[in-house]
Amino acid sequence: MVAALRSGLVVAVPTDTVWGLAVLPGVEGAVERLFAVKERPRSVELPVLVADVGQAEALAATLPTELVSRWWPGALTVVVPRANGVRYDLGAGPDAATIGLRCPAHDATRALLAEVGPLAVTSANIHGQPATTTRAQVERAFADRVGAIAGGDEPDGTESTVVDCTAEPPRLLRQGAIPFDAL
Repeated sequence: MVAALRSGLVVAVPTDTVWGLAVLPGVEGAVERLFAVKERPRSVELPVLVADVGQAEALAATLPTELVSRWWPGALTVVVPRANGVRYDLGAGPDAATIGLRCPAHDATRALLAEVGPLAVTSANIHGQPATTTRAQVERAFADRVGAIAGGDEPDGTESTVVDCTAEPPRLLRQGAIPFDAL
């Protein structure tokens, strides 16, 4: 898994919500491969999974500390201003002003993130199709298109809630596992 990521290959990883397709965003060509495997338009930016708040702080100019301390690890993705010098091209180019971050409540995936660093990720499905929730679905759809498929507990099947924390008040971008009114 680690070798595949470091060589720029797309891998499949389970999270607490759904299976994801992931790459190391700093490896040349990796993000482009992820967009191609997913058949996702570049106009739909990729979020980034982090192992913990420390990794998130390195990528974000500011974090909504109350939200992340309550809901991370978990099914909350926050869109925040990027830290200076974070030049990942996640779809909108390396000079994009924001970045979506999530710390999954999945021990095996967080251990991988702690070892290799933050991963650009998207749900493991062809763009516009339902997300995959089992390893068997991932294998059928992507076995010949990814460098590795991680092990670990199966996801619960409900995507993360996505909140734009650059707006005041914060704005719901996608309803998911956490009800917006609970935030």
